[in-house]
Amino acid sequence: MFRLKAIFGSSLYVVLMVATAGETNAQDLASDRPSLEAIEKIIVDREPITRVQAPDHDRITARRIDIVDAEGTIRMTLAGTTPAPIIDGIQYKRAFDVAGLVIYDKSGSERGGLGTADVDGGMAILALDHPAMDAIGWRVSPDGEVNFLINQAPALIRDEALGGALVPGVSTPTRIRLTVAANGTPSVALSDKNDKPRLRLTVTDAGFGAIEFLDAAGEVVHTIAPEADELPR
Repeated sequence: MFRLKAIFGSSLYVVLMVATAGETNAQDLASDRPSLEAIEKIIVDREPITRVQAPDHDRITARRIDIVDAEGTIRMTLAGTTPAPIIDGIQYKRAFDVAGLVIYDKSGSERGGLGTADVDGGMAILALDHPAMDAIGWRVSPDGEVNFLINQAPALIRDEALGGALVPGVSTPTRIRLTVAANGTPSVALSDKNDKPRLRLTVTDAGFGAIEFLDAAGEVVHTIAPEADELPR
């Protein structure tokens, strides 16, 4: 996959250069583009199907639709109530019911999804996962707060009591948290390895941009707010 991205990325770069350089000689770009032979090797179809004449049906009604790969492994599920998460061959209870789309890796383990959670007021969520824990998460809460979280990859621990499967939910710090609070206050917080916010970029109630430094107890110990500092005392 990385190699395919590299090939397509450099091809796009060539196209952009030709479009913007105008007089650039094609020979000058030869070293920046993949060879025709390399491109030919990754062509699957020169005339792929991109549309249908008419849908087979205007509407499909179902509680659940599974998309499987060539081996029969479920790789995607669209459901009114998504199945409980599967991690390394074991299925666990979900924290709350979710309607939406779940994606799985080739072993059948859940690796992310998007949907709406059945909590009071409703919640919109999207996540991409490490092998046994959330990696990136978006959340729109009922009160209007919006969060984007990036979690550090946890240690991959296997337990004989689970048949050697990965232990789910291993504790790991959220290292970056981007939030727009329900009252509209924005912030970007960076946390230490103990999951304690230590640096926060925000806008104060007075409208000044500020950088706040926090101690391990979560108390602000120093603030840099140039506009506020320029106000007359």
